Amino acid sequence: MVSLTRITKRKRNIRNRKAGKDRKRQMARRSTLSYEELFGKLGEPGKPAPKA
Repeated sequence: MVSLTRITKRKRNIRNRKAGKDRKRQMARRSTLSYEELFGKLGEPGKPAPKA
């Protein structure tokens, strides 16, 4: 039978791993700009860009 200490360490390890994945998922959710945010200021394709 496994000791309580080993169970606790395993649970903590799993909890920390899941917390890291959740943190990264939350950071990645808004890290990429949308197409409109990237290219919206350049104007319509085939037309000259608006003056700044």
